[in-house]
Amino acid sequence: MASNSFGTLFRITTWGESHGKAIGVVIDGCPAGLEISEKEIHQELILRSPGQNPYVTPRKEADLPEILSGVFEGKTTGAPLSILIPNRNADSTPYHAIKEMLRPGHANYPYLTKFGIFDYRGGGRASARETACRVAAGAVAKKILKHHNISLVAYLQEAGGVAANIPLENIETTRTLTQQSPVFCPDENTATAIMERIATAAQEGDSIGGIVAFCITGLPVGLGDPIYEKIEANLAKAMMSLPATKGFEIGEGFQAARMQGSTHNDIFQSDSGEITTQTNYAGGTLAGITTGMPLIGKVAFKPPSGIKKAQPTITLEKKEATLALPKGSKHDPCVAIRAVPIVEAMCALVI
Repeated sequence: MASNSFGTLFRITTWGESHGKAIGVVIDGCPAGLEISEKEIHQELILRSPGQNPYVTPRKEADLPEILSGVFEGKTTGAPLSILIPNRNADSTPYHAIKEMLRPGHANYPYLTKFGIFDYRGGGRASARETACRVAAGAVAKKILKHHNISLVAYLQEAGGVAANIPLENIETTRTLTQQSPVFCPDENTATAIMERIATAAQEGDSIGGIVAFCITGLPVGLGDPIYEKIEANLAKAMMSLPATKGFEIGEGFQAARMQGSTHNDIFQSDSGEITTQTNYAGGTLAGITTGMPLIGKVAFKPPSGIKKAQPTITLEKKEATLALPKGSKHDPCVAIRAVPIVEAMCALVI
């Protein structure tokens, strides 16, 4: 199985399975002299960790990272930075009863067809457990970006059909409100409505999808290369590599297809000697190159496939069966919630 690496100048390679002994990431290209600690990485991992509240999976993982290489006396050496995250709360027994069934919406059918083998314990390599590695790497990338005064934030913009209109005048305020919310939505009224939708879906044994928005500020003009290395192309690949993603937008995205050019065109202006635009419908990029305006976008996540409702399916021997998740199964009712810090990490890795 190839393609476990992402990036070029700042390159990460992740490893491990959902119910294996551990997961981890190796970062190649991290500059020397960067102050980084396990505590700082852990602070980022806490945001993504399961078992935090009733709106995410009950699986509890401390996600305590251990830096194995690439750091000496609290600073990076320029050598590969290796981070290990143990799996402490993986119970594989609920999966034994359904290992012979094709699970609707899950990876076992294409994995079995392609590789001839599949780790059914929690989804193995296909599990979103792997994304903890990306968050750990993102913590390092964020420290580098901080030196360049680049800030970024991601938040839950919509879930279960309930959407918020979040003003982004102050990115730090948005981040604070986002991290204070149990569902990472900075608008309190919308967050309450989303929590009600999640509770209803969970009570029905079902799940809901959601949309995570992101905003990156402080970017210089000129990031991104034509033709195949456009900034939004790299962001799209990063986001669509995440589990459960089904859509990606930059700026107005699909809404741009419903607009006229005279409206969508962002008019240039001189603002205190700096060239800016009056609007930002393009989302901070033109021709795949950053304009210096905030880089904004959205990522759509499907409803989680692991639900308590019984579903018809077939077995590996092509016999009809009914899939009912055993007691003790642990799943997110809305993966978009814990996807917020992951989307933020992927933004940092791309930039």
